[in-house]
Amino acid sequence: MSSGQNDTRPMSPFTTIWRWHVTMVTSILHRLSGVVLAAGSVLIALWLLALAIGEKQYDQLMSVISSWPGQIILFAFTLALFFHLLNGVRYLLWDSGRGFEKSTANLTSWLVMGMAVILSLALWAAGYWMLEAFPGQSNY
Repeated sequence: MSSGQNDTRPMSPFTTIWRWHVTMVTSILHRLSGVVLAAGSVLIALWLLALAIGEKQYDQLMSVISSWPGQIILFAFTLALFFHLLNGVRYLLWDSGRGFEKSTANLTSWLVMGMAVILSLALWAAGYWMLEAFPGQSNY
């Protein structure tokens, strides 16, 4: 590059020159949640495989899944599932030409993130409530 241009200038668009906004965050989280869902699909396949192989392998996998790290992974999967679902509906509305106004796009971004957290917590609370309401139904 002997043209004399400054080679240290960032390429545009680049995240360091853009002011972060909520729709940018939801766009990035949508892609990330897709990756988490793909990884979670592998976990579901392992669970089904352990179930098919035998009781010993199933018990080993369930002991890992029922541990604190396993529960955190499952909660992240649940959160990614709800976020990806809700944000996907938001994108479908965009495909119909609605919701592009800046205020509406910002509001729906916050709603998607908030509702994903609320629905995930509600699902897990219901699951723990069922464990308490029906003792002895699960070994995990």
